[in-house]
Amino acid sequence: MSDAATNSVAMQRYAAELFRLQEENPLVPLSLLSDVIGASPQAVSQMMRRMSQRALLVHEPYRGVRLTEEGQRIAMPALRRHRLTEVFLVRIMGYDWAAAHELADTFEQGLNDELEQRIDELTGFPTRCPHGEPIPSKDGVMPVVSDQPLIEVPSGSDCVISRVQTHDFDKLRYIAKLGLVPGEAFHLFSCAPFKGPLRLKAGRHDHVIGYELAKSFRVEVASVGTGNKTKP
Repeated sequence: MSDAATNSVAMQRYAAELFRLQEENPLVPLSLLSDVIGASPQAVSQMMRRMSQRALLVHEPYRGVRLTEEGQRIAMPALRRHRLTEVFLVRIMGYDWAAAHELADTFEQGLNDELEQRIDELTGFPTRCPHGEPIPSKDGVMPVVSDQPLIEVPSGSDCVISRVQTHDFDKLRYIAKLGLVPGEAFHLFSCAPFKGPLRLKAGRHDHVIGYELAKSFRVEVASVGTGNKTKP
């Protein structure tokens, strides 16, 4: 593989990670990107310079980086392949959704366009990964998802879990045990202030979950309650 091709794959991976991180961090700190990528600060800084030279991102010194429109465009193929791979690992190969993200990082490196297409067919042309994240189309279009953080929803609301945004193995195992997975409907009884617990009911089961775990959920609100929101 040529250096140019290798660089292109590496840049797509960095762009994909930045795209994910930008949802919660409009400017992504290099230290955070280094932790997520698993590369040294020096390697990350070097890649940021190269991507900046190609107008793929904007770097604001001492604050962080953000993708340009072109940077977001090159992120789409890597995001699509990664999320399709997660679906394949869970639905077809029977892996736990808690392990899917890390396994996909390795598995997807051996895919070409033909294998990607076959995975798409075998998994029924999914539009979401097992964690609820949208899968870009083959044309590089990211579906629009209208959801919001659970911790911002008023008490008394009826909701559906849209996305679970954590890759922590133990958290995902616990969330699955509770049955609070994407697509699950629930009623939010109360949100205690000052980072207190949330009480909700899904099906016939009542759950009390802590604020830190609740931060992992994004939800679609079917009906809005009149209670207080949680306070950071």
